[in-house]
Amino acid sequence: MTYVIHGATGAQGAPVVAALTAAAKPVTALTRNPDAVVDGARVVTVDHTSTEELTAAYRGADGVFVHLPVTSEEDRRTQAHHIVAAVRAARPARVVFSTSGAPIDAGTGGAAAILAGGLADAGVSHAVIAPTFYLENLLMPYVVDAVRERGVLPYPIRADFPVSWASHLDIAAVAVALFDRHDVTGVVSVGQFPAITGPDLAQAFGAHFGKDVAFEPISPEQMRASIAPVIGEGPAADVAALYAAMSTLPDRAITEENSAQKLLGIQPRTTDQWLAEIGL
Repeated sequence: MTYVIHGATGAQGAPVVAALTAAAKPVTALTRNPDAVVDGARVVTVDHTSTEELTAAYRGADGVFVHLPVTSEEDRRTQAHHIVAAVRAARPARVVFSTSGAPIDAGTGGAAAILAGGLADAGVSHAVIAPTFYLENLLMPYVVDAVRERGVLPYPIRADFPVSWASHLDIAAVAVALFDRHDVTGVVSVGQFPAITGPDLAQAFGAHFGKDVAFEPISPEQMRASIAPVIGEGPAADVAALYAAMSTLPDRAITEENSAQKLLGIQPRTTDQWLAEIGL
């Protein structure tokens, strides 16, 4: 028996691996890189578009942690269909899926919605982790460099747009807890509550760096141009489109009712705590 972790060498999967291995849990790290080395884990190379390979990896697992990569939406949908098919075939004891902030309502037809809906129909014990924005997004060069060089924190949201920010470290803590808490099903929202605004973020960064930092709203197109050299043109365009769609919403705040705070007793990090912990 083992815990199977997608993206085990990446920003979201690696903290889950670390938390499980620290608890002396057996871990199988799924990767597309045959040369990958993951401390404390058995590494298995899989093709994420192969139902057969995924089924073999999931079979007999105590838990599977799933999230979709930052790639084109078409590729993400393809992977979602194969993951669902493999879950149905292998029937692991528990599946925990992080939406990575993508919408999961059936009306969107997006990859995350396909995966969430497929898990619900598969008849396997599962839970869906629903973060809003990741604090790690603020480590992108276009943000950090602007804070250091110009004393501004740029981000593609309105100044009055409240967000329940969360760290990848918070997601890992919730995922590990959900592997043991089969009584908690459905959607678990992860993020700061109450939500905070862009100027609140800038204030926390200013306190951390010991300087005045102002919040600077930018457009999704400006964000796209800034992140494309890092993640690629296609994924950057998809991310920008997501932010453009979200600009019509009043907020990206979680509710207390289905929060990790209430359901699991896990309190996500504040921005100040996160900045201190990562040693930026």
